[in-house]
Amino acid sequence: MIDYNSIYNNEGMTYVAYRQLIDELLLAGQTTGPDDSEAMLHYTKMNVQRMNRVDKTVQIDEALQSAIGKIGSGYRLLVISEGWCGDAAQIVPVFDKLVQVSDGKLSLKLVLRDKNLPLIDAHLTNGGRAIPVLLVLDEQGEVRAQWGPRPQVLQQLLVEWKKENTDMMAIAEKLHSWYAKDKTRSTQDELSRLFSELSEA
Repeated sequence: MIDYNSIYNNEGMTYVAYRQLIDELLLAGQTTGPDDSEAMLHYTKMNVQRMNRVDKTVQIDEALQSAIGKIGSGYRLLVISEGWCGDAAQIVPVFDKLVQVSDGKLSLKLVLRDKNLPLIDAHLTNGGRAIPVLLVLDEQGEVRAQWGPRPQVLQQLLVEWKKENTDMMAIAEKLHSWYAKDKTRSTQDELSRLFSELSEA
């Protein structure tokens, strides 16, 4: 049995602490997770720039604000992430912004995937440890909703891209190009539905 309350309270980091950890590790020539290769360091540096951009530009749309306005208070967002993950860089700042506009209804903590393998293994995507994963916990520590690792439309595109091309760098380029054009709209649409269902439950 996974004790979500314990993970949230004892291992979870605020968004600010998560960003600081990534920055501090980079200064030491490391990234989150066990792989400090040049490639992973490069991904992480790029992701810091991506997070900075999303932090500055993301606006929570009316539909999502309205959906959050209708939920009860006391919900906690537990997010499984890593600094080297490109999807996380595009999506995690949206979760932080959600908390900022929630009038105290939501709080956010992040945990690292590779330090919490039993947690991610309870929330696999098609058998893989894909991240980020958002778990919405109630006050009792029960998982009331789950979302991730990316919007459904992109998940389907990724399956097609992988059939056409085995070059992960080329796929990553397509992925980030898609995120840049989408401007978090698909993520926000899906989160609107998630929180609407939560308020109706």
